[in-house]
Amino acid sequence: MKIEGASAFVSGGGSGLGEAAARHLAELGAQVAVFDLNEASSKAVAADIGGVALPGNVASDEDVTHAFAAASDMHGTPRIVVNCAGIATAGRIVGREGPMPLADFERVIAVNLTGTFNVMRVAATAMERLDPVDGGERGVIVNTASIAAFEGQIGQAAYSASKGGVVAMSLPAAREFARFGVRVNVIAPGIFLTPLLRSLPDEVQTSLASGIPFPSRLGDPVEFARTVAFCVTMGYLNGEVIRLDGATRLTPK
Repeated sequence: MKIEGASAFVSGGGSGLGEAAARHLAELGAQVAVFDLNEASSKAVAADIGGVALPGNVASDEDVTHAFAAASDMHGTPRIVVNCAGIATAGRIVGREGPMPLADFERVIAVNLTGTFNVMRVAATAMERLDPVDGGERGVIVNTASIAAFEGQIGQAAYSASKGGVVAMSLPAAREFARFGVRVNVIAPGIFLTPLLRSLPDEVQTSLASGIPFPSRLGDPVEFARTVAFCVTMGYLNGEVIRLDGATRLTPK
């Protein structure tokens, strides 16, 4: 699908990988709606890229429905949807103080998995009504998982479950949406230099990078954004999961 001139909707677009995706899509000519729980961040990114800021919670039916309608009113129904909203709360299933609070697990699932599903269902419903372009395509959805979906570490049970769910539901979604020309793909990033990692001491960043086979460095969010663009423009790519990790395989801890 052609990016230039298309309407795009990026959840979690106010920071990190989502911000990188929003900026890159805008650079390639898309009209981008930045959907993020952090209103200030979404407004700052949208102002920089000439997009529209849409604050809200991905786990809220009302917020996502309202935001997608607003994006459609501003730029036309988004044909490009990128799901980057997520949280990475860590915790052992059984810690020193007893079992993980069930609410902690439910919150991670609600944001990472239910939130992705929520955006996807609203987007696909709207895309189905669009006129086809580029060989019958009506839209492209790019979901964000993690290599923790495959090699979750101790303390990542909730996070791994949520990202594993994103991977697992994307193929049946791609198969379902094929009938009206909407592709669904997943990017599973490894360790990227997001604002959270930038806040860590240099020695910690160096230690993390040393465990990556090649290149032995942390991922650049721009590389994630370029992979998003590849998923959008490569018309034969559908129902796939792309590991973007420098051949990293996570150890138990």
